[in-house]
Amino acid sequence: MRIVLQRVSAASVAVDGVVVASSGAGLLLLVGISPDDVERDAEAAAAKIAGLRVFADEAGKMNRSVVDVAGEVLVVSQFTLLADVRKGRRPSFTGAAAPDHANPLIDRLVEALQTLGLVTAQGVFGAKMAVDLVNDGPVTLVLDVSDGVVR
Repeated sequence: MRIVLQRVSAASVAVDGVVVASSGAGLLLLVGISPDDVERDAEAAAAKIAGLRVFADEAGKMNRSVVDVAGEVLVVSQFTLLADVRKGRRPSFTGAAAPDHANPLIDRLVEALQTLGLVTAQGVFGAKMAVDLVNDGPVTLVLDVSDGVVR
């Protein structure tokens, strides 16, 4: 599982010009699922994300988590995060999980974040989505998760 995490002032996802999900200040998660990913990877990712101190405290230091600031989370599935570009000029997506494996894991990540008390919205799995965001900072992190461990 690969997650690109962005701290945002606001984010939204539209399908066919209609906003289907949005969030206020918090995190935008672009999530790619590999064939080897399992539920405990989604759970480990959620726990790490909920506790990451990427929001400023009174002194301006990144010392608060999305939970601490009552931030919101928008989750967007993005299989292209697992593209292999080592050969040729066309990316290979064989490292991305099939939809019947990936979709339930995206849903599990959302459920795990909600269980941790986070207001969480998500895009439409498999749809052509237009993602709009205001990156705050900018703060962008990449998390790789496998075997239930964030690497």
